[in-house]
Amino acid sequence: MTALFYVLLIAAPAALLTTAFIAVRKRNQGRSAKRAMGMNLATFGVLVVLMSVLSFNVFAADADTASADAAAQTEQTAAEASTSDSSKGLGLLAAGLVTGLAGIGGGIALAAAAPAAIAATAENPKSFGKSLIFVALGESIALFGVVISILIINNL
Repeated sequence: MTALFYVLLIAAPAALLTTAFIAVRKRNQGRSAKRAMGMNLATFGVLVVLMSVLSFNVFAADADTASADAAAQTEQTAAEASTSDSSKGLGLLAAGLVTGLAGIGGGIALAAAAPAAIAATAENPKSFGKSLIFVALGESIALFGVVISILIINNL
């Protein structure tokens, strides 16, 4: 089970890069960008589900192995060890999801705010300060995600 987890850990970025490459190639051939984006989102969703299921299975298998080895020890020690291992793994998974989703949200916000800020500044240079605030708000979303993930990791 652990070997399958590591194979998927290596294959997941390769699959995302492959779908991105195929999407760019199809877009250059004149096909719809919405379909390419849908394919990328579907692949990302499938990979997130597979990684979460496999990580839960790997942590559960580790907990089962730890409890089988701890048969000679007391039951309380085995329960504490399996609880701390699974909570640490779930905490790391949560920190990764927070950082990733906040980065995606910040990127979407900047994709909308930055061109509008450039256009507003080109038309009226006095609007630079107001435009800069909206761009900074989009960047702060990603920074909040990083801060929250640091807080999660420090509590493990």
